[in-house]
Amino acid sequence: MSTSSSAPADHRTFVRTALDLKDAVLRPWSRADAGSEALLDALVTAAADPAIALWNPMAAADRDAAGAWVEARDGGWERGTAAPFAIVDAIDGTLLGCVNLRWVDRADGLAMIGYWLLPTARGRGLATRAVAAVTGWGFATAGARRIEIAHAVGNEASCRVADRCGYLPEGVLRESFRFGDGEYHDEHLHARLAGDPEPGRP
Repeated sequence: MSTSSSAPADHRTFVRTALDLKDAVLRPWSRADAGSEALLDALVTAAADPAIALWNPMAAADRDAAGAWVEARDGGWERGTAAPFAIVDAIDGTLLGCVNLRWVDRADGLAMIGYWLLPTARGRGLATRAVAAVTGWGFATAGARRIEIAHAVGNEASCRVADRCGYLPEGVLRESFRFGDGEYHDEHLHARLAGDPEPGRP
């Protein structure tokens, strides 16, 4: 029996790790987080934020729902199909946001990345640094060939993050995703290939 088709998928497994950004740490969500009232309350706050509710809607209206959301993130790590990182303050562990890398086509090395920040964490380049760190990690350790970012055309903040992280614009996906307002929005598609130069380098 040939193993050629299964070998890439076996290699392309996300393995739990932490990424240090000095002022913040990216660490895997785990089931243990469902026992932290502070983290659950922060998720409830995030889900109620107007920007997150519109562009990154999440089912975390109360602690029970937030706990189920955390357990689902842990499941992605368990299966090796997604790498959802909690972005936490490096000093006190306060939740600042989330960045998630997931396989779209695992055997083909095609992944997609998404991210959100709580209002108190915005405006200091944290999303850019977090996405850049997870992008590099995905290419280097999981064999990603191509990573995409798709965001609503109206989500200008996400567009800036994609540009700063070297994700080249590739076009507009018409009415491609139903967002938190219940409407289908056009999306900008950006992508980086494993062989692309780092941003700022020729």
